[in-house]
Amino acid sequence: MIKAIFFDLYNTLAGFYPSRYDIQAQVLSQFDITVTPTGILRGYHLADSFMSEQNASVPIRKLDASQREKFFGEYERKVLEGAGIEVSIDKAKEIWKLVRKVDYEMTPFEDTIPALIRLQEKGFILGLITNIDQKGERLASDLGLSSYLDFTVTSQESGAEKPSPKIFERALEKAEVKASDSAHVGDQLRSDVAGAANVGIRPILIDRDCNHIHYVSHPRIESLKELDDVILNL
Repeated sequence: MIKAIFFDLYNTLAGFYPSRYDIQAQVLSQFDITVTPTGILRGYHLADSFMSEQNASVPIRKLDASQREKFFGEYERKVLEGAGIEVSIDKAKEIWKLVRKVDYEMTPFEDTIPALIRLQEKGFILGLITNIDQKGERLASDLGLSSYLDFTVTSQESGAEKPSPKIFERALEKAEVKASDSAHVGDQLRSDVAGAANVGIRPILIDRDCNHIHYVSHPRIESLKELDDVILNL
């Protein structure tokens, strides 16, 4: 029986405002590069998978300045590759530096707080597990989610990134439940789905951008509105 539900943050509970497309389009116009929303969605799918692989080997927060510059240059290159545009690594680094200068904020999706309220009212323990290198309480407060979460676990506080078992085990300790009595909702196949499954937590893939429409290995949802029914059937 599921007693606790853990959530990834980025592209699960919250997204960027302005959108990733708006940010990229604003910067790329300075280079006479035109992109489409669909292309940028494809690109970020590739880039975020690349980030997940990096965190599984050597976490980004442990890279030195030169390594981080190289990583994010490649990250931007993959964003553009998914959009059908080829650029050199040096050009990608130049673009990424400008992308980083665009003011943005992370805001909850419209289905996030209603879903958390429903689950809270049903008595579930709710937690956040994120690879963001910040203090969890401050992060939840800034997003307006503190009232709906029982705890947060970040890479900074746990000393590990998903898919490491350590960060998931920290969440289980805070929730005081067995792995088999918990579920984790996230958008990345390796860091969220495989990471949770490897410690016995039941994974649920949230596929907001429909990148995995044929995925059947574990439950898949496209919105948190679908989560209640999935939890009941676990």
